[in-house]
Amino acid sequence: MSSTSSLHQRSLHKPYNLLFQKSSTDGHSKPYSLSMLFNRTTLLLLLTLLIILGVFSPWIGDRSTFFSYSGNSRVSLEAKWRGYTLPEAVAYVAKNGSTVIVCAVSQPYLPFLNNWLISIVRQKHHEKVLVIAEDYATLYTVNGRWPGHAVLIPPAPDAQVAHKFGSQGFFNFTSRRPRHLLQILELGYSVMYNDVDMVWLADPFLYLKGKHDVYFMDDMAAVKPLDHPNVLPPPGKKGRTYICSCMIYMHPTPGAKLVLKKWIEELESQPWSKAKKANDQPAFNWALNKTAGQQVDLYLLPQAAFPTGGLYFKNQTWVEETKGKHVIIHNNYILGFEKKIKRFHDYGLWLVDDHASESPLGRLQ
Repeated sequence: MSSTSSLHQRSLHKPYNLLFQKSSTDGHSKPYSLSMLFNRTTLLLLLTLLIILGVFSPWIGDRSTFFSYSGNSRVSLEAKWRGYTLPEAVAYVAKNGSTVIVCAVSQPYLPFLNNWLISIVRQKHHEKVLVIAEDYATLYTVNGRWPGHAVLIPPAPDAQVAHKFGSQGFFNFTSRRPRHLLQILELGYSVMYNDVDMVWLADPFLYLKGKHDVYFMDDMAAVKPLDHPNVLPPPGKKGRTYICSCMIYMHPTPGAKLVLKKWIEELESQPWSKAKKANDQPAFNWALNKTAGQQVDLYLLPQAAFPTGGLYFKNQTWVEETKGKHVIIHNNYILGFEKKIKRFHDYGLWLVDDHASESPLGRLQ
């Protein structure tokens, strides 16, 4: 504060009109030159501008973004991130280990991404996060604030329709997921996938023990015993299981790769149409059903720790009985951004309003 105060309190010892008069003590001394006055004034203005930017930049966005995305540097940074590859991104975020936490996000879901990130920061696993951006706006936003933690794998789906559940754009968006995960496994890394309408309440890695090929959670709301078997449940009415594709953990094993390849095959055999609005979850379940027992070690995570939204948000008796056991909460069994946000608000799980500073992305406008 002292340097700033002195800067603003420092005054000229002579009035402006006397700066150009000759000294009374030296008739031959030269007057102040205009260039000297201009240099001093310019310096003062520049210093003042820097102080103002330092004070108010939190209100105009991230400082690194503000300076990096100006002029030619913005063009060069965007070109850099366009050329950023999945192998480069995975190696960067997994530099301190062999596991990557992946999500796939289009621009409308950025508030959910931020909410999810805050919960992961609290468990100290955020440096492992890689955001697979499904549009360039998301790529530039994330890497502008958190460099290196987002990558776009071309081609980018249509950003305007990718977030509408049941649309062909949504199918195109979600059907890319197994290919991304398979590529990461082929690079030799373990990978956890999360939808971003999730919140971590505890560290999930404490439950990802052993060397199973694929870990997943049930999507059924029916209450299971606390000691239920960790095996693939029996098929339901449609002849397949109801496992959620929202949370998956895989090791880079032949079994896990086989599941992903089968998932891709199932998606290709069931393309989206207006009559049959396919999505990726039934295909994932068919892949699990068809590979179980083929040297693939599948592991069902405990329901009390990884409940579906149809149970956690709709069975308060069960929530009270299992209090302290919940690890990841999924805000599914509901459609629409506003409805999901309201539900998170109602349960104290919408963190971005009061805790945005905890996210590596800060407060998104």
